[in-house]
Amino acid sequence: MRRWFGLLAMALSLSACSTDPDERIVIRVANWGGADDESDFAAKQRGLYEEFEKRNPDIKVVIEGIPGPGEYVPKMILAHNSGATPDIATLDASSSALFINSGMLMDLATLIDKDQEFKLNDFYLNIVDIARRGDAIYAIPNDFTPMVMYYNKRLFDASGVSYPQNGWTFDQFRETAKKLTKKDQYGFVFANWFPGWIMWLWNNGGDVFSPDLKRASGFLDSAENVKTIEFLRTMINDDKSAPSLSQAAAAGVDLFANGQAAMTVSGHWGMVGYSAAPKGPDGKPKITLADLGVVMLPNNTGKPVTVMYESGYAITKRAKHPDAAWRFIKFMTSYESRLVLNQTGIAVDARKDVSTERGKDPLEAMFLPIIPTCRPPYGTMVEGFEMVETQAQNAMDSVLKNGRDPKAALEKAAKRIDSELAKRQVKR
Repeated sequence: MRRWFGLLAMALSLSACSTDPDERIVIRVANWGGADDESDFAAKQRGLYEEFEKRNPDIKVVIEGIPGPGEYVPKMILAHNSGATPDIATLDASSSALFINSGMLMDLATLIDKDQEFKLNDFYLNIVDIARRGDAIYAIPNDFTPMVMYYNKRLFDASGVSYPQNGWTFDQFRETAKKLTKKDQYGFVFANWFPGWIMWLWNNGGDVFSPDLKRASGFLDSAENVKTIEFLRTMINDDKSAPSLSQAAAAGVDLFANGQAAMTVSGHWGMVGYSAAPKGPDGKPKITLADLGVVMLPNNTGKPVTVMYESGYAITKRAKHPDAAWRFIKFMTSYESRLVLNQTGIAVDARKDVSTERGKDPLEAMFLPIIPTCRPPYGTMVEGFEMVETQAQNAMDSVLKNGRDPKAALEKAAKRIDSELAKRQVKR
């Protein structure tokens, strides 16, 4: 009888502690993915959402995906202006200036300070600083990718060329590309995507803006940047060690993944595609992860630098359940969760312990020395930086496709950028 009453008391106790599904706190989490995303990363992410709910039975997670290129930012700003923001926003470094400057996000510093379990030092501080403004912190980073130079060791070996080393110069890069150029093979492939070539400017002593970020003239069109554009043009037009933009487009394939270019610039995400490279006539992949090497971009300043693109979790200022949102962020940025997600290979983890653990893999280890050289994209500081990207890409197109003088092309782009920046200042 005593045993029966004991079991009854336990059952009543568990019943009292259980949470009615209709009474759970609902936290809304916005990201830029769609419900039809069947990638390995998305599947692992959904599994973690379910695990979080199991460990936190009083919370229900509702994911609000906003698919489509260019849709996420405007829809989030619209939601903020209408008072309908979700509890959590996934923050993209490339557009974080707009989110932070609009007053959409909560300062997490107080939550961090009072939480004895959470250690900000577990993360790379230069990655954390992307969403830092003075003492305020507006997001906890998930992962990031530095833009790096990939090289195909198989093609280097076949040509008897030594692998590139960190600290190499522009001239060394050019000579290496020439040695690797032969029939049906390029030494390097260049893509006119400004987020992927802004680092060339930095590594030759140039930049895009004045220090106060209010002027491009005198900076984007500087002598250093003109030399950089001329350097890339020479490799394409004179050396023929890189295909023209039209030749690369006409190929209809990723020349590096297809084993037709020995070097390319990309982010960590590139490895996902390279691991599924097309097969040759012999049935073997044209490139494998074992063929890959990673190195810093060449530089002429003695201080190599690259850009990093990062994502993180932020709590909106109008969140209905900030404490529950913080519990979610802690779980999703924990060592346990990040190790699961980082196994997909899409990025470098912002947690030092996870990236170090992943660094036991020789290819992953090549990314670790590059992390201290990473600087944030200008989208973390300049609202609507997409406009600048478009003008820079137009300038590069006019040089590489239409033969325009690099200085004239950059001067035109700088003036257009200045004009747009001035209009924005007037509106404010």
